[in-house]
This record gives sequence, C-alpha cells and structure tokens, in this order.
Amino acid sequence: MSDTVVPAGGPGAATTGLPASATEADGSAVVRVLSYNIRSMRDDQAALARVIRACAPDLVLVQEAPRFFRWRKAAERLARASGLVYVTGGATTAGPLVLAHLRAHVERTEDVLLPRTPGLHQRGLATAVVRFASARLGVVSCHLSLDPGERYGQAGLLLERVAALGVPHAVVGGDLNDRPDGRSFRRIAATLDDGWAVAPWGGEFTSTPHLPRQRIDAVFGTGGVEFLGCGVPQGLPGVRAEDLRAASDHLPVLSALRVPAAG
Repeated sequence: MSDTVVPAGGPGAATTGLPASATEADGSAVVRVLSYNIRSMRDDQAALARVIRACAPDLVLVQEAPRFFRWRKAAERLARASGLVYVTGGATTAGPLVLAHLRAHVERTEDVLLPRTPGLHQRGLATAVVRFASARLGVVSCHLSLDPGERYGQAGLLLERVAALGVPHAVVGGDLNDRPDGRSFRRIAATLDDGWAVAPWGGEFTSTPHLPRQRIDAVFGTGGVEFLGCGVPQGLPGVRAEDLRAASDHLPVLSALRVPAAG
C-alpha cells in the first residue's frame, strides 16, 4: 500500500472537532481509527458502509465480522463498499478483523486464537503492524468474552499480545463486553490509555443504538500515542442517526490520534 499523503476518505474528510488524517512536517501521523461491532453484517449493509465512509477512517477494527459460509467474500464486499481494503482477521480470528485505507502500508499481520473455555465461544485477536509514512503503529482488534472470569484472563492476554508486537506505539479497539468500572476494562485501562477518558468527543455510550446506556466498546492506545478525540460519531457530518440505528446493534467508536515518527 502506498504512503501517499491524502485525507482518508478524500477531500472534505475534515470534520468539526476531530482532525482529518494527515502526515505532519516532523513525520508524525494523524490517524483515524474506527472500532465497530458489525453483528456479522446481519443488519442494513448499505447503512453500515455509509457510516464507515462518513467516518473517513484510516483503520477499521471490526468485531463480529462474518466468519462462516463465504466469509472472505463478505469481508471484501464490506471493504469495497467502505472504500477500504481487507488486511487480516475474520473467521481466522473468530470474528475480529482489520480493514485499512490505502494510505496505510501493512508491514505484517498475525491472526491469534485465544484459549477456549469449553461451552463458551471461541475468541481471537486480529493484529497487524502498519506504517503511515515514517510512523509505525501496532493494531489489535478484539472481542472479549461474555463470561467474567474468561474475559479477565483475555484482557491479560490482550496486553501480552500488544507488548509482543514489538513496536513502541499501538492502538487497540474492541467490544470488551465490560463497562469502564468492570475489572477487565480496568485491567486494560491500567496499562493503556482509554481514548474516551483522555479526549472525549462525540457520544459516550455504545450499546444499544436505540437506547445507548452503557460503554462497552472502546479504543485504547499505548503511551506516546496522543488521542485528539474519541467517541461515538453522533452528529458527525454524513453520519445519520437512522443509519447508526440500522447498521448494527452497537454504535461505533471513532478516534483521531497522533502517532510519533519512528525513531
């Protein structure tokens, strides 16, 4: 993928209160990251693509991607409709998936399956290392367990995987199935910066779209990653309330962050 410096989503991607994608004079990069549980694309797929496009993301960290019959074609169809490309994940990670704008150069990927508890769903992580000009960024999409004990263990494994990426800067997006006061959420936030807590922007609650009352989806960053804004893109130009309600049973979390240049 090329390093051409363009706003993700093309001209007009800049939106009120949230910086557009850019490569800065010192080599750092402003990157827009969207985390989204898409419920296996079982809802309004056209509305889903419109929401993603309007957010103008460089990276989309998907949860509950299609993972059964012809799942790769479904992932590629979503990528095309959203103006993005497939990077990694899907059935190979039991749901988490990563899409990217052509601005991102993908250095490597790894799909990870987490230890499975009998009787519970398989969980996994979609991971990658990408570069925006001279800024390198580790990427992890996750969807943690509904079971509190398993979820807490997965939070620890997630942190281990972030450290194992071997890059100084990383971003994690996912459906945690836990609120900020829950012990799994707190375990992650004790090591990584919670984007909403650091730089709140837009809406807070992600579940459910028809009556948002809890924040169980989040974007986190390692130290050195500067959050410029993070939250549900309610009121963002081009993001319609009816599309948010129709696209999935979760609301997405959009963040803009500054990644320092490598070295």
